[in-house]
Amino acid sequence: MGKLIGDRVLLLGGSMAALLAARVLSEHYREVVMVERDEVRGVRQTRRGVPHGGHAHGLIARGQQIFEQHFPGLTEELRVAGVVPGDVNEDIRWYFNGRQLRKAVSGLVSVPATRPVLEFHLRERVLKIPNVVLRERHDVLGLVFSDDDSRVTGARVRAHDAFTDEVIDTDLVIDVTGRGSRTPPWLAEHGYDRPGEDKVKIGLAYTTQHFQLQSDPFGDDIAIIPVATPSHPRGGFFYRLPGDDNRVELSLTGVLGDHPPTDQEGFLAFARSLPVPEVYAAIRDAEPVDQPIMFGFPASVRKRYDRLTRFPQGYLVMGDAVCSFNPVYGQGMTVAALESLTLRRHLQRGHEPRPLEFFADISRDIDAPWEVSAGADLGYPEVPGHRSLKTRVANAYMAKVQAAAVHDGEVTNAFFRTAGLIDPPQRLFRPSTVLKVLRNAGRREQPGPQAPTAVLDPSA
Repeated sequence: MGKLIGDRVLLLGGSMAALLAARVLSEHYREVVMVERDEVRGVRQTRRGVPHGGHAHGLIARGQQIFEQHFPGLTEELRVAGVVPGDVNEDIRWYFNGRQLRKAVSGLVSVPATRPVLEFHLRERVLKIPNVVLRERHDVLGLVFSDDDSRVTGARVRAHDAFTDEVIDTDLVIDVTGRGSRTPPWLAEHGYDRPGEDKVKIGLAYTTQHFQLQSDPFGDDIAIIPVATPSHPRGGFFYRLPGDDNRVELSLTGVLGDHPPTDQEGFLAFARSLPVPEVYAAIRDAEPVDQPIMFGFPASVRKRYDRLTRFPQGYLVMGDAVCSFNPVYGQGMTVAALESLTLRRHLQRGHEPRPLEFFADISRDIDAPWEVSAGADLGYPEVPGHRSLKTRVANAYMAKVQAAAVHDGEVTNAFFRTAGLIDPPQRLFRPSTVLKVLRNAGRREQPGPQAPTAVLDPSA
């Protein structure tokens, strides 16, 4: 345990961001209390508070590294539980613009676990920490402020089976309640400004169904992923479920109102429209395990707490409550993990984090992934929003990167190091990479099977 900062910290929510924060906070507070609306202890299924939990999830490279840092052996634990981690490039069949990217050994681990499975294993690890307390089936009703409104001193909560409120007094409160965060109105009630918002309206929907296949379309691959792009706006995530019974999950994605249907005939027709025929070929005669379900995501939203000039002490906001990313890019859990490292650095200073300094620092955690995902969404001409010269140049160059990656595994690896938040986007503009991109972007696709063509040192 690090230097003790206080007696109690209260986490509003039991999200992935909350679990990561609890791991870090347990080193500096005598007691870490998580208040969660849902029943979560021992739960392995999708829950109400995570409506997107029944759809495709994956932990991108930087997230896997941080999760493993916080919870050594977690990746192997998931493997034993039936999850099949693999190399993000060599072991996944990626398609962009209807063309398969050239495979290569990247050295970066992808963990294609379902959200309930990943959350269950992380929660079990956190709840084994002696000073972490879970208060499930509790609603958070509001914050408690000091008499002069300069500090948050706790929160009012109510158990689902209780008739009266309870005030939990604490040294520090952290909002990790996700996209539905009520921090802005709570602040306004006490005379604070609401944070401004950056918003990109993508009009996304996932529709997901599970199947029992009659044959194996994957071979040695762990997933087949046709990625939605402006030229091919329909996409999908198709991968094996844990176990050896040939059950799979298919999440279809559509943007700008072109949403995958939830009736069986419409779902199959949407799958057939993908530019990757093997997805439809695998499921057309497969046995459905359930009915298609849809999750809508209207817009990516970034709340600019980093631009406020006044904020109560004893209160922080993290995770999706600060920035909710378009989920097709798989960035949310990893950004929450990056923020947990920032939280640790602030705690290691030996005093309670100062909110405005903390928001400035996690803003830097958010900048690169927001630039990647929001910029890519602005590549759809119908998406409203200002397109700076930087955004237009980046999108034009990224289209060339994707075209070049069809032929050059080193370009594919460089692309996934950026997409996996290992490298900043600027690394794609290194002269050696630009040369490979320009050399390969205009090449015609060659027939025949692909084989790994390059090995990229993950420490480079």
